[in-house]
Amino acid sequence: MIKKHSFSLLPFVREVKGSQSKLLAIYVRITVDGARKEISTKCVTDANKWNPEKGRVIGNTEDARLLNDTIKSFEHRAREIYNRFIESGKLVTADSIKNEVLGLDHKSHTLVEQFDRHVSKLDAQKGIDFAPGTVTNWKITQGHLKEFLDKKYKRKDLTLKELDVQFLMDFDFYAKTVWKCGNNAALKHIQRIRKVVGLALATGLLDKDPFVGFKGKQQKSNRTFLTMQELAALEEKSFDIKRLERVKDMFVFSSYTGLAYVDMQKLTIDNLVIGIDGYKWIYTFRTKTKIKSNVPLLPPALAILEKYKNDPEALAGGKLLPMITNIKTNAYLKEVADICGVKKNLTFHMARHTFATTVALSNGVPIETVSKILGHTKVTTTQIYAKVLENKVSADMEVLRQKMTKTV
Repeated sequence: MIKKHSFSLLPFVREVKGSQSKLLAIYVRITVDGARKEISTKCVTDANKWNPEKGRVIGNTEDARLLNDTIKSFEHRAREIYNRFIESGKLVTADSIKNEVLGLDHKSHTLVEQFDRHVSKLDAQKGIDFAPGTVTNWKITQGHLKEFLDKKYKRKDLTLKELDVQFLMDFDFYAKTVWKCGNNAALKHIQRIRKVVGLALATGLLDKDPFVGFKGKQQKSNRTFLTMQELAALEEKSFDIKRLERVKDMFVFSSYTGLAYVDMQKLTIDNLVIGIDGYKWIYTFRTKTKIKSNVPLLPPALAILEKYKNDPEALAGGKLLPMITNIKTNAYLKEVADICGVKKNLTFHMARHTFATTVALSNGVPIETVSKILGHTKVTTTQIYAKVLENKVSADMEVLRQKMTKTV
């Protein structure tokens, strides 16, 4: 049985001490079962503009409306908390309602604090349960969140109770206009914030999801890849500059294996095995998903392994290939592209797209097989990478055209 309480709210004023112009400070008194607590609204009004019977500021000016809206907001919040406490069976006192209104019961339950705690856990599990790149991306969002709060709200943090849909809408707008994030990049940051809030919900720090109603839709992105002609231009080009030659070769190796940068970087001689068909394979697990990725090595990839089998830098690190940092790799690939006449913005991850699209699918390899080689958990993920080229469509349609011609 729900216990009944006497509950009332009363806006009232007190004279501001030391005020020469008779200013009155506005308060809201909460009374539960005869016990009283008072909340300061942090607002003041002229003595001759207060209506004690209505508990409101007199007049219809913008200032009067703003003050009355603030009073109403405090009253609404207090009533909402009272009703929620009754429904949930929590202890209802004037003090508990006041603390909830002011966020005192949730002083340590703030967004930045919860976000920092989550990032610290990810950092501790880096290289074990989470890829270094994943942790780095979370830290980028962490920095963006703090900047957004400082610039937009002029605050270092917000209590979880203060969050609402408008917060995410403001963050989304700020990300796109100030940081120049694309739609999907902005949505990634928002997804991480929602993840932290979801954990707060799961652990009881929040009673309800403050972001219900926010709709963020991911836009389909066009995955760029090299055509066979562009890939051949890289393969056929020899560089006298050692760093460019190596980076080019690493890109080509990825284009014929589908291995991501981080997975190539950790390859050792132990990953090179003789497969079920008697040919050389790479046996590994994807760093990102921990999914097995067994890759049969095509001739161009084998040629690169042979080229670097005695490379002193690779051998010194116990690695199969002489990889440098991802940042330097992508920087040098820009030079490679310019020299080879490739007009696209060449990045290392484009090699993975090139393998899926140009090397595998366009040569008739089934998408299920490509998905297995790439280490994807779902074929739908592979479909994002893989585009069937026009010449493949043309060739397939030509076969159909020939069949139909014979039947006419």
